[in-house]
Parts: sequence; C-alpha cells; structure tokens
Amino acid sequence: MRVGFLGLGAMGAHMARNLHKAGLLTAVWNRTATRARDLAAELHCAAPATPAELARDTDVIVLCVSADQDVLALIEALHPGLRAGQLVIDCSTVSADTARTVAERLGRTGVDFMDCPVSGGVEGARDATLAIMCGGSPASFALAQPVLAAMGRTHAHFGAVGAGQAAKATNQIMCAGIIEAVSEAMAFAKANGLPLAKLVETLGKGAGSSWYFVHRAPNMIRETYPPGFRVRLHAKDLGICHDMAAAFGVELPVVERMLAQYRELIAGGHGDEDISTCFRLKDRLFRKN
Repeated sequence: MRVGFLGLGAMGAHMARNLHKAGLLTAVWNRTATRARDLAAELHCAAPATPAELARDTDVIVLCVSADQDVLALIEALHPGLRAGQLVIDCSTVSADTARTVAERLGRTGVDFMDCPVSGGVEGARDATLAIMCGGSPASFALAQPVLAAMGRTHAHFGAVGAGQAAKATNQIMCAGIIEAVSEAMAFAKANGLPLAKLVETLGKGAGSSWYFVHRAPNMIRETYPPGFRVRLHAKDLGICHDMAAAFGVELPVVERMLAQYRELIAGGHGDEDISTCFRLKDRLFRKN
C-alpha cells in the first residue's frame, strides 16, 4: 500500500512521520512547498510538485487541512491524477455536508472516500495515539485499517460518509465545555492563592480530571499558550456545531457561549494561541474585584 499525505501542519507532519514508521508513506505535499521538501528529505520519500502528481503514484491519499474550502480545493487539485480503486481519507475537521459533497464528486471517478477526523492534539499526532472517527463504507474502513492504525490508538466506524464529522462535532462540543470549566477552575484557584502546580498534580488524579486539565492547565500556570489547538480552529469547528444544531432548530448554550468568548479572544489578538488561553478571560473576572 502506497500512501500519500497532504497537509503538513502541526498535526499532519507528525501523522506523516508515523505513516513512514509503519512503512506506508510514499509521498508528501504541502501548500508551502519548502515544508514538504524538508519533510521528504527527512523521511526519504517523494515531494511531488502538485497534488495530482502525488495521486498518480499512490493507492491511498490522506488529507489533513484546516477548513472546508481547503478540502474542496485539494480534491479539485488531486482530480487529474486520481483513478478508480483509490481511497481518499480526510482527517480534517469539516462539515458533514462537505464530506458528502467530496464523496459524491470522487465517486463519479470510482474513488472511495472516508471522513476520518481526529482528536488528541499535537501530542496524540506525535505519539500515534489519536482517536479517529470514521465515516464511509465498511469496505473502505477495512481497507484503511493499516493507515488508521499507524496514526492512532483508537479508530471507530460510525456509519456512512458524514458520520465521522458528526462524531467529531460531538467531541468539539465536549472540548468547549471542558476547556471553559478548566479555565474557570484555575482562575478560581489562583484567586484563592493555591499552589497551582500541586493542585494540578492532585486534582489530575481526581474525579474532575480530564485530558485538557492535565495537559493544558500547566499553560494557565505559566500564562503561555503555545498552539496545540488554536482558538481560530476551534471557533471554526464550533461554527460547524452551531450550524448542525440549527438544522434541528436548536441553539446549544455551551457552543454559543464559547463562540462569544473566542470572538473576544480573536479580537484581542489571541486567535493563534491554544484554546487554553480562555484562562485570560476567566482570570480577568477576578482582577476586576
């Protein structure tokens, strides 16, 4: 199985490295060509000039980009090199409607498609411990097993194309509530003069713990927020959640509250920081008093 990888950002470069470790990676491509050439030199694989060239020499193509329009543009760029029997796996977080649009477009040329968004942050991408939520045919899911196993610890099939994105949207709602709660709790603890490092070590083993608390509360202690999951990207994802809920005539309070907070953070110049920068807003509440 020859695998090509497109989109070498904070997550994608690590995912490509893990495909290389599994002996599957053939080629990489990135919009910034120097990034692809550097990684190709590191991994001793090809760095074709165009997505279409990558498609011509691979059996499975994995995408990991930022937004719906990026996915649609890449599918268009891949199209001249695609052939019947290939499989395209999209690990981006986009709308279920975009996933279905891509599947319909690829299906006309006999190419199978799966929406396989991931969760686990940069650490999960680096350590191949991602949770991967998959939508597509059972046959495609079976074919994709070596690729999915190389990138993540958990991969589950949720149904037809679009189901993976619906599962990821569910995850993003949970993340919104958790990061807000962790930010509030840490601001409260700081205002009460608690030793924060000791608090994280202790509560990290308690019933209220979470991945975000253990891995992102230390950002709040240091008051530095290196991008693991950027505010802009989570805001984009929550916009998808908003639209999906609106289709049922529903407005989700957690989603709407976090979208408002993210708008404030982006306006303040913090859109490219990790979402743990939400602590800035919670800490400010206590400084007013």
